[in-house]
Amino acid sequence: MTVTRFLRKTGLVRRQTHLAVMIFPDEVSAFQAYRLLHYYGISPEHLAIVGRGYSSPEHVGLLKPMQIATRKARSISLLAGTLGTIAGLALFFYQNSGTVNWEHFQPLLIVPAFGIMSGFCGAVVGGLFGLFGEGTTVSVYRHHLNRGQYLLMMEGPEKLVRWGQEVLSQYSTSRSS
Repeated sequence: MTVTRFLRKTGLVRRQTHLAVMIFPDEVSAFQAYRLLHYYGISPEHLAIVGRGYSSPEHVGLLKPMQIATRKARSISLLAGTLGTIAGLALFFYQNSGTVNWEHFQPLLIVPAFGIMSGFCGAVVGGLFGLFGEGTTVSVYRHHLNRGQYLLMMEGPEKLVRWGQEVLSQYSTSRSS
């Protein structure tokens, strides 16, 4: 899942980080899991509790689905528009080389037409990817937060995140004798 990570501080971008999100029904269980992870050596800088009385979803980078769709649409639209403009220029130069004869068509209009059409198509595709891709995951987390539940987010190197998940899974299974 790609979100603006909650560990991004002062412009430093950490690479190769992994994110795990656990959902807890109440504040007490989320805080107990937080303390358990801290007890087993996971630093609080790698953890965040999201919910009422703790970090807000926006503070940790959990955007709204429409914000994700808009950002994705904008970025893919710019990429597709640029590629479409390049394709339009290539077609324009190909047409002017004398191999294609389009007498009733203004050849210079090919360039902006390709750029605009591919930019529009890129915006539609990007919006759909953003809304039904990452936006769906984020809406599930926001749904749990709206119901009064809490999220425990853990971010860091893969080894650290796997260790935290293992610690929590050991304590979440019922120990019947």
